[in-house]
Amino acid sequence: MEDYRDNNEIYSKRVKAGKRTYFFDVKATRGNDYYLTITESKKRYQENGFTYEKHKIFLYKEDFEKFVNTLTETVNYVKTELMPDFDFSQFNHYDEEEENTMKWE
Repeated sequence: MEDYRDNNEIYSKRVKAGKRTYFFDVKATRGNDYYLTITESKKRYQENGFTYEKHKIFLYKEDFEKFVNTLTETVNYVKTELMPDFDFSQFNHYDEEEENTMKWE
């Protein structure tokens, strides 16, 4: 499996979500500017074994505020307008063991 960790990686957080894992990585450019990559990784079974399908978004500092505001607004719309009776808090758990495992497994 290809190792996607770069030498320019500054900070990384992982969120396991069922069959998907999301990686939030802060990286630095050569000029010491920072950007965020958000990667969705899905484990897929193929004839020769498992493989990982990855999709990546690059988010640059000038878009952070707009991105966070729009994401928050969109999530709140789903919670309040489309699914007001759904208990989203049932998914609010954190597994410390996940934090201690290898990043791209």
